[in-house]
Amino acid sequence: MATTVLLTGGAGFIGGHTATALVSRGYRVRVLDCLDPQIHGAAADFPTYLHPDVERVRGDVCDRSSVRAALAGVDAVYHFAAQTGIGQSMYNLQSYVRTNCTGTATLLEALVAEGVRVDRLVLASSRAVYGEGTYRCPTHGAVYPGLRRREAMRAGDYEVHCPQCGDRADAQPTAEDRPLVPTSLYGLTKKQQEEYCQYAATVFGLPVVILRYFNVYGSQQSLNNPYTGVATVFFNRIRGRQPIALYEGGSPLRDFVHVSDVVQANLLALEADVPSGVCVNVGSGEVATIRDLAELLARICAIEPQFEDRGDFRVGDIHAGLADISRARHLLGYAPRKSLEDGMAEFVGWAQGQQSVDRYEQTVAELERHGLFGRTQTP
Repeated sequence: MATTVLLTGGAGFIGGHTATALVSRGYRVRVLDCLDPQIHGAAADFPTYLHPDVERVRGDVCDRSSVRAALAGVDAVYHFAAQTGIGQSMYNLQSYVRTNCTGTATLLEALVAEGVRVDRLVLASSRAVYGEGTYRCPTHGAVYPGLRRREAMRAGDYEVHCPQCGDRADAQPTAEDRPLVPTSLYGLTKKQQEEYCQYAATVFGLPVVILRYFNVYGSQQSLNNPYTGVATVFFNRIRGRQPIALYEGGSPLRDFVHVSDVVQANLLALEADVPSGVCVNVGSGEVATIRDLAELLARICAIEPQFEDRGDFRVGDIHAGLADISRARHLLGYAPRKSLEDGMAEFVGWAQGQQSVDRYEQTVAELERHGLFGRTQTP
C-alpha cells in the first residue's frame, strides 16, 4: 500500500478534505498548490484547514521543476489541480487550457521522464465531460443531446429534445460508457485530462483511476469564488437577503454530492483493486432541482427566500446531470452516506462562521459581456 501521497491542488476544497482523511489513515501527505487568489484570496497562504502534518509545497503544476521536486519519494498521486467552473471557462480559454491540459501533461511527463513508479494516479475529473446528461426518447431510446439552441431558450423552451426526431426527452442517470459530448471549454479540458491519463496508462502502464465528480458541495468550499458552485452562490444571496434569480425557472436537475462522500470515493480509488484506466462516476444517486436546493438552504438558514424568475439562461450550461453510481458501488464498494438535507446543514453550519463576498452580479455581467447570458423574450 502506498505510504507517501502527493496531492496536486491539494490546498483546495476537495484536496483539503482528502489530505486530512489520508493523514488520519496513516499516510504521509504532501500538497503542491499555487494558491490561486480567486480561490484562496489576494494575500494567499496555505489555508488553516489543512492538517498540520501535511507537507506544503507552493508551486505551479505547469512548472516541470516544481512538479519533479514534489514527486520525490511519493508512492501515489491525486491530481486535483485545475481551473474549475463552466461559465468562466467559456471565455478564459488560455487559462483553463494551460492549467488543466498543460498541467496534466507536465505531471505525466515528469512521472514518465523521471521514472517515478507510483502505485496509483487518481485523476479528479468531472461530469462536465458528458456535456448534457443522458436522456430517453419515447421513440429512439437512449439519446445524448448536444448543446441546446440559444433561439429555443430565448423562446422559453429549456427542455431537451431528441436529436433524431425533436420530441421532448426525459433525463436519465448517466453511465460512464456513454459518448462524451462536452458543451463547455471546462468540459473539453477535463476530457483531455482523461485522454492524457488513458494514454499514459496504455503506453507506460501507469495505474490510473479516473473519478468523475458530479456537483460537489460542503464545508471549506470557497465562498468568494462565484464559479465554485451554485450552493455557495445561493447561500451568499440568502445570507445577504438578496433575491435569487432562478435561471431556467429553477428547473435544471442536478446530483449534489457531499464532499465527505467524494473523499470516501477518493480513498477507495487509492486502495481498491481496480483495472487501470477505469472511469467512475462519483455522485449521490439523488436528484434535485436548483430550486429545491435554494429552498432547502433558505430553510436551514431560517431566512425567507426571495425568488426572481426573469427568464434567465446561460449558454453552454446543461439542463440535467444525474449520476449512475452503480459502477462505483460495484468496483469501489462506494456507498453515499450523506443526504442532501444533512449535507447542506453541515455546509451552512460551517459557512455561517465565514466571511464571504457576493459576486453574483459581477458574474452575470461578465457572462453578458461575452454573450453567454440570455433572457427569454416574451411576446
